[in-house]
Amino acid sequence: MAKSNSNLCAVVLLISILIVAASAGSFYDDMDISFGGERAKILNGGQDLSLSLDQYSGSGFQSKHEYLFGRFDMQLKLVPGNSAGTVTTFYLSSQGAGHDEIDFEFLGNSTGNPYTIHTNVYSQGKGNKEQQFHLWFDPTAAFHTYTIVWNSLRIIFLIDNIPVRVFNNNDAAGVPFPKSQPMRVYASLWNADDWATQGGRVKTDWTNAPFTALYRKFNANAKKVGPNSVSTSSINDNQSWSTQGLDAAGRNRIRWVQTKHMIYNYCNDRKRFPNGQDLSLSLDQYSGSGFQSKHEYLFGRFDMQLKLVPGNSAGTVTTFYLSSQGAGHDEIDFEFLGNSTGNPYTIHTNVYSQGKGNKEQQFHLWFDPTAAFHTYTIVWNSLRIIFLIDNIPVRVFNNNDAAGVPFPKSQPMRVYASLWNADDWATQGGRVKTDWTNAPFTALYRKFNANAKKVGPNSVSTSSINDNQSWSTQGLDAAGRNRIRWVQTKHMIYNYCNDRKRFPNGISAECKTSRFL
Repeated sequence: MAKSNSNLCAVVLLISILIVAASAGSFYDDMDISFGGERAKILNGGQDLSLSLDQYSGSGFQSKHEYLFGRFDMQLKLVPGNSAGTVTTFYLSSQGAGHDEIDFEFLGNSTGNPYTIHTNVYSQGKGNKEQQFHLWFDPTAAFHTYTIVWNSLRIIFLIDNIPVRVFNNNDAAGVPFPKSQPMRVYASLWNADDWATQGGRVKTDWTNAPFTALYRKFNANAKKVGPNSVSTSSINDNQSWSTQGLDAAGRNRIRWVQTKHMIYNYCNDRKRFPNGQDLSLSLDQYSGSGFQSKHEYLFGRFDMQLKLVPGNSAGTVTTFYLSSQGAGHDEIDFEFLGNSTGNPYTIHTNVYSQGKGNKEQQFHLWFDPTAAFHTYTIVWNSLRIIFLIDNIPVRVFNNNDAAGVPFPKSQPMRVYASLWNADDWATQGGRVKTDWTNAPFTALYRKFNANAKKVGPNSVSTSSINDNQSWSTQGLDAAGRNRIRWVQTKHMIYNYCNDRKRFPNGISAECKTSRFL
């Protein structure tokens, strides 16, 4: 009986070992060595894999399967010591000239200097979407988990489950997104001392070879493509990755990473991309987006072309405005309130001075603002503020400071733009909510021009196609008065000056003195 029990225990133990091995996954099952011969070694029964680089060759491996969307986790321990010139990788890629690719690349450095984490996204063979980071830990001292989440809405790069980058699907704005080409998982260790470390200035020291990086605990919770295609087994098989985005905690974390640890962002590289004439903003259920001018201005003419969110834009607000900061701030607003399909946008204008607003006028447009670009202009001088659309004046707010009506005249302001969710009020008083099945929502901006008085160091008026500063005294001529009369008669839907219910104690003083307010 004792021998029988002993045999039974041995069988149970063997079954337990096999179950654990199967659930953890195996490099034997998931990967093929792709180059480097014996420089790539599968270790510990398939649980670990090492890649080595010497002066003759690097090494690499690739997944046996192709995937179309999923979550891909890999633990890495990078080359220690003087890793200058080496590049360790973990990435997804299809094949061919028009390939898609999603990259984690780890650029080595000389001893005591940090690795550079290089991320990129290619679609249809086009990349140039680099963001780079320095880590907040030593990636050679222990294993850390690097994750790519790839779904139809976005790509998320995570390190130890902390998001470091999000690349949203802006296909609707003409930005290619990897969405149709199945990709394999790849990893490699290779020499790139012509560019990898400090722009190629620091070369690989081959006296330290062989260089070795370690990989373990690969997990693909993903949609496998090909024969017998099923989602792969995973510790997280609920496919939450298929709609994964950033919650509030994730947004705080990525903000911390990008503020403290980002060292390069292609979006800010004007020298490399001198023709960056267009800009897109996107909104999903996790976050909106925005931008601001580098400079502050005190008076000027500000032009921006916009193409608004098409289709069902209910709940969304697209903006183009000037603002200073603080509780007593000044602000001049163009806000574009989205609507359900087939219903018009509401153009919402407002003026704040010394922190006080409540000067709203709203309009419906005489064209579809989602079908093409149109020019929205704010003229701001010491006499008045003029709002124009395609150079047609829609509103004038005169300086009635002498009548006790505050007017923005002393606080420099920056230019801002944003796309955000405001479905508690924006569309039909908040009755129509944002339909997140249509996300991401995208608005396009281009041809910004500021013919304005710049404030700050080296303050001079900015260059402009209209550098004669006629804006400094601009008002309305006879044609302008006819046009604004037509707009306010035919297309104005709200004027605070007429809202007796909202202002039962009487309208503001400027309403009594200003025509075309």
